[in-house]
Amino acid sequence: MVSTDYKKDFPLLLQPDAGGLPLAYLDNAATTQKPRQVIDAVRNYYETFNANPHRGAYSISVRVTEAFEEVRAKAARFIGAADPEEVVFTFGATDAINQAAQSYGEQAVGAGDEILISVAEHHSNLLPWQRLAKRTGAVLRYLIPDQSGRVTTEELAAKLTSKTKILAIAHVSNVLGGVNPIGELAAMAHEKGAVVLLDAAQSVPHIPVNVRDLDVDFMAFSGHKMLAPAGIGVLYGKKELLQRMEPARLGGGIVEEVTQQDARFLDAPLRFEAGTQNAEGVIGLGAAIDYLEAVGMEAIQDIERRLMDDALQELCAIPRIRLYGAGDAEERTGILSFNIEDVHPHDTATILASHGVAVRAGHHCAQPLMAHLGVNATCRMSLCFYNTEEDIRRLAQALSTVREVLGFEP
Repeated sequence: MVSTDYKKDFPLLLQPDAGGLPLAYLDNAATTQKPRQVIDAVRNYYETFNANPHRGAYSISVRVTEAFEEVRAKAARFIGAADPEEVVFTFGATDAINQAAQSYGEQAVGAGDEILISVAEHHSNLLPWQRLAKRTGAVLRYLIPDQSGRVTTEELAAKLTSKTKILAIAHVSNVLGGVNPIGELAAMAHEKGAVVLLDAAQSVPHIPVNVRDLDVDFMAFSGHKMLAPAGIGVLYGKKELLQRMEPARLGGGIVEEVTQQDARFLDAPLRFEAGTQNAEGVIGLGAAIDYLEAVGMEAIQDIERRLMDDALQELCAIPRIRLYGAGDAEERTGILSFNIEDVHPHDTATILASHGVAVRAGHHCAQPLMAHLGVNATCRMSLCFYNTEEDIRRLAQALSTVREVLGFEP
């Protein structure tokens, strides 16, 4: 059962930090905390049916295989996929994007072709395409977000050509928090014959996402950013594309037949799930989806939007602060990056930590975006529905002391 006082469901959030202060955890874009329901589901798996899925005829192996496939169907429903066979379990969003770049990209892209990505991409949705371009002789081109942190249809129209084979773009920037108009961008890309990969690591946990409504060809997301354990993720792919792709990783469990000189692979999605699978992660992912659906994705979006509105008001009142991205909570998700004048972001984060406030400081695996913004790093607070107005108030209070602590004028 889900409590409406959501923090009560998250054991870690009920503990004080190392300094004995209540923890205001505002680093959810990095990873989310886990509710008791997910922890209990993983414990129950280890205590009652720990076995390898798709491997044995004995009872607990059958049970874990059934549970594994039930979660596949649950994940498909959660993202609006047409068929559970369009859901491939991976080790995370990074692994999912790498598999798509290798399995699809290397057969679809050649010399002189173009791959479009945004300058705001996380390195996980940049480096695989950078390598693919180098290997194939393709050209990697960049889309530039506007002041709100969104890639506009005008920007895509200016860069999209008949040579574009792949558009790989984040639904939500992990630095700027802006929500890209994916449905419109995907339609434009498809008109040119391009395939669209969506990095949904920062959207699937926070807003309703339906792959058929968006009409993306591939989508990647991670379990650990949506209340599930680490080491589990999903690559969604349209069935007709997955069936044409060769697996990037080879090993046990993906073949119909192996001879000394050849192999015949299983149909998707099993052909992409080589080796012993992270059954713990899959079971935890299923419990996390149950929890999110019990709260309701629309309710989660509304809670986080209200918290972001509070954060924007509180932080805008702090002298000598610079915020990045849209200034309106309606135009962004729960990610807000900022800097304090004259203060290195790492110093800001350290001072916040002394107040029991956890944020991230650095380039956030988005160095091309940092260069575009003209900074080396930023601080980033990122929300989840279990955060509270008190967390925001403590962030603002701690930020108001930063310059004084370091000997600057307030």
